[in-house]
Amino acid sequence: MIADTQPQALNFECETGNYHTFCPISCVAWLYQKIEDSFFLVIGTKTCGYFLQNAMGVMIFAEPRYAMAELEEGDISAQLNDYEELKRLCTQIKRDRNPSVIVWIGTCTTEIIKMDLEGLAPKLEAELGIPIVTARANGLDYAFTQGEDTVLAAMVQRCPDKPVGEVEKEERNSISKLLNFGRKKEDVAVTESEYAKHTPLVMFGSLPDPVVTQLTLELKKQGIKVSGWLPSKRYTELPVIEEGYFVSGVNPFLSRTATTLMRRRKTKLIGAPFPIGPDGTRAWIEKICSALGVEPKGLAEREAQIWESLEEYVKLIRGKSVFFMGDNLLEISLARFLIRCGMTCPEIGIPYMDKRYQAAELALLEKTCREMGVPTPTIVEKPDNYNQIQRIYAQDIDLVITGMAHANPLEARGINTKWSVEFTFAQIHGFTNARDVLELVTRPLRRNNSLKDLGWGKLVKDAKV
Repeated sequence: MIADTQPQALNFECETGNYHTFCPISCVAWLYQKIEDSFFLVIGTKTCGYFLQNAMGVMIFAEPRYAMAELEEGDISAQLNDYEELKRLCTQIKRDRNPSVIVWIGTCTTEIIKMDLEGLAPKLEAELGIPIVTARANGLDYAFTQGEDTVLAAMVQRCPDKPVGEVEKEERNSISKLLNFGRKKEDVAVTESEYAKHTPLVMFGSLPDPVVTQLTLELKKQGIKVSGWLPSKRYTELPVIEEGYFVSGVNPFLSRTATTLMRRRKTKLIGAPFPIGPDGTRAWIEKICSALGVEPKGLAEREAQIWESLEEYVKLIRGKSVFFMGDNLLEISLARFLIRCGMTCPEIGIPYMDKRYQAAELALLEKTCREMGVPTPTIVEKPDNYNQIQRIYAQDIDLVITGMAHANPLEARGINTKWSVEFTFAQIHGFTNARDVLELVTRPLRRNNSLKDLGWGKLVKDAKV
């Protein structure tokens, strides 16, 4: 029995299931809010419009900066002039909203009919005098979060490579302006002297502004200066990226952006675990420090302090099992953090696995299992949901993290679930947000405990599928 519980090397499998995930055009939901001077134009059919209405309809009262260019039957049969229609729409957008950039989001339909968005955009950009970025965030991707990856990869080429001088570089850096708001010039100069001398570092990945500030300050404590974030709060403040700069991603689904930064802009990628959970955040900072030649300090104490503050949540899940059905490509990082919390994880389903980009995260997962003395999970790429449900029953799983479509059917069969999409939109990065991750994970378990107190009894788990 003891030998069976010893962690083995990671086991990778691939099934032939469908991609049970949202459409990647849903990235518009968070990117238009992140890039405040942008406008997103989704080019597709009425089905795409219905999806956006259902997924983001609640935001209609906030005057969102996105719209739908609907292709009709005439367009699909190539009878109409794409350029003139897109020109009409973009002219109206410029007149009504005056954004700093218009992002065209291509859909499955534009792929199928071979619509030349990349050819149309430069011509229209020159005519209207407004940048037009083209991104094919369509359903041919593996997971909905990869829509952001496509948009950021397209924006990489728009980042300036040679600023006029240091003054302009600082002017473009919204992070510096945010951190130095309300401070005197003398105080700012003193702060600048606290940074170690290192090659400029640019972070990529869309995060809420408070999380950007938190992670920037965590690196600042180590004497590391973040030269910019992609995407920035405003398109006009895109970071300067020169050859030889270091770059680091904060999310596991940004492999295309990482590749573009390395190949097109000749940057050096810091292959680090992702800053999710106290363990991941510490490993992330340590790897960045190592790459930049900076000696990390105080991280062990910082991590221990956070773990101590999380104990009330950790005791609820310690010894329980969690199963990931696969949805948003955050599965590896979340599983690693939950295993560190004392959970076991027999299987991690994931729509797509980029082993190169997630190499450091996979290594940390293996190390975590070894240190916690639990078996390593089986990582199943493109999982078949029917087979997964059989395995969930067989292993008597305590909590299943799954997509919205499967949550209610599983709950009806007596299986505790949590929507994976909630982790996409919650603030889960960094030391201080580890509590938010556990708040989400433990909610179904706390709910069941409350139901038991009310006399509802234990849910039956042997229902037939």
